[in-house]
Amino acid sequence: MADTTPLTHRRVLTIAIPIVVSNATVPILGIVDTGVVGQLGEAAPIGAVGIGAIILSAVYWIFGFLRMGTTGLTSQASGAGDTDEVQALLSRALLIGLTAGAVIIAAQIAIFQGAFWVSPASAEVETLARDYMAIRVWSAPATIALYGITGWLIAQERTRAVLAIQVGMNGANIILSFYLGLELEWGVTGVAWATFIAEWGGLALGLWLCRDAFAGTAWRTAARVFDIVRLKHMAVVNTDILIRSVLLQAIFVSFLLYGSDFGDVQLAANQILMQFLNVTAYALDGFAFAAEALVGRALGARARSELRRSALLSSFWGAAICVVLAICFALFGGIVIDKMAKSVDVQEAARIYLPYMVAAPIVGVAAWMLDGIFIGATRTKDMRNMMIISTIIYFMAVIPLMAAYENHGLWIGLLLSFVVRGATLAWKYPGLEAEADRKVSGPVAAT
Repeated sequence: MADTTPLTHRRVLTIAIPIVVSNATVPILGIVDTGVVGQLGEAAPIGAVGIGAIILSAVYWIFGFLRMGTTGLTSQASGAGDTDEVQALLSRALLIGLTAGAVIIAAQIAIFQGAFWVSPASAEVETLARDYMAIRVWSAPATIALYGITGWLIAQERTRAVLAIQVGMNGANIILSFYLGLELEWGVTGVAWATFIAEWGGLALGLWLCRDAFAGTAWRTAARVFDIVRLKHMAVVNTDILIRSVLLQAIFVSFLLYGSDFGDVQLAANQILMQFLNVTAYALDGFAFAAEALVGRALGARARSELRRSALLSSFWGAAICVVLAICFALFGGIVIDKMAKSVDVQEAARIYLPYMVAAPIVGVAAWMLDGIFIGATRTKDMRNMMIISTIIYFMAVIPLMAAYENHGLWIGLLLSFVVRGATLAWKYPGLEAEADRKVSGPVAAT
């Protein structure tokens, strides 16, 4: 049965707020893990956990498309009232996640060697980091499968369940890190085992929260789960999202690398200010995820007016949050900078470029929210192509801008990439509403 729940501000907030709270718990885990190994009284364990976590996070990030693609496809199936497809999509997402994790385990030696070739560390740090990763990598299937479960739950507007998984997993990780790392004096390996147990526990909790999907038969019907047309469609959607994400990451990585050309002080200032951007992304995720779920449902139901209302309501709250963040950055940004950096030179440099962070939420909100809208509609070809255009314009603009204005030019180039991405996606938006008017069967085209 198609969803008949009224589309209101309350509904948007009910989806978004648990995600915002869930995101707020993410930095706490890193702080605790660092604090636990920091009690060992040596620098090497801190560096080992930091490097090991970064390497594994970078590898897992490649499969982030699974969360986004699953949300869009499942929300459309829900909107169309296709319960069998909703169940089958969960099975597909789990199979992809578990298979990808198994591949990472099989390739772990090559992955670790490649990572330390790119970013070498001292012999002691590398040895400890390898010990850490050799344990944690065995939870790769659980971690990546959870991307699919998270996407599936968001599509069902069950973001409280997502919050429960995040809090449960991080809570267990924190308790076990203290117990295994300090109480039993296992150190770095104790922290790794804590994460391993927490991630498999998170998968178990996620499966339990999705138990309603297993009440039917479609999730285990091979003909449905392995339907070639739907598998191909899912592959196209996920590939487009992966390309888009790689290009977006290329912009941020190049930003950091370009910043190093202006000296250590400017580089440090840029790093501090990027944390403001991370806060903005964490805060907006909730409303972008709401857009994914609601737009997908509306498109699945072929309800053009509902699609437009979904986009407007979620974007209204996204814009409101961005205005609040911009005001907070303007009023309190200097205080935060002083707390994050003790160097007077870094403090002064960061304050010079703080206005760019005040502007970032305002100029970037369209790009962030339209990403969510297009993911929900699985218009991933448009996302990919507009990201290609934005990346090309960014690199064409940032090099002459840096030559003329140095670090100011770098920040202008980054903000320009946000504007271009938002503008090009807005240009493509009418196609989403037109799609809702077309009466077709099967998956919505990703074109």
